[in-house]
Amino acid sequence: MNIEALLASSIDGLMLGFIYGLAAMGLTLIFGVMRVINISHGPIVMLGMYTVYVLTTQFGLNPYLAIFLSIFLALLFGVVMYFVAVHKVINAPELTTLLATFSVSLIIIGVATVVFTTTPHALDVQLPGFQAGAITILGTRAVAVLIAIIVTAALYAFLYRTRTGKSIRAVANNRSAAELMGINTSGVLGLAFGIGTMLAAIS
Repeated sequence: MNIEALLASSIDGLMLGFIYGLAAMGLTLIFGVMRVINISHGPIVMLGMYTVYVLTTQFGLNPYLAIFLSIFLALLFGVVMYFVAVHKVINAPELTTLLATFSVSLIIIGVATVVFTTTPHALDVQLPGFQAGAITILGTRAVAVLIAIIVTAALYAFLYRTRTGKSIRAVANNRSAAELMGINTSGVLGLAFGIGTMLAAIS
């Protein structure tokens, strides 16, 4: 392997790392705040992709506009999922919450298989690439990295600069003490789960 191919592979891997990092942040946020192992995280990534596909092919939306709409829908889905599947077992052993999210995972996969079958689907969302010396960088990959950086910075600002973000951190540190301070821990946990789900969909 020559040096150019090695460098191209390294850059490509680094860019993919930014994208996968978003999914990892969502998983970490959920586990860090409520000690829930969200087995449905992977299928939610798939669900985000299919949401964009449906909004684009069936409703005629621009793919990039569909992405923003799917982000909102993912946040809403995560909040609903928390209160339907996780809230009642939040204080149970981790295996119980794992099984709860595993059940949701099976439902998502089953419904997606019935609706979309196992045939691969694709959207043409290519953007013009650019050259960095002898290396070609895909436009879509560069935009994805930029979005990942912006989302990471926004999440940091939200958690450390806003009242709601500080409430999430307080609940993560000590849920009982947060309740004594008047924080609506149930709502905060639902929001945190929704944000984690949203990060999965963005990735």
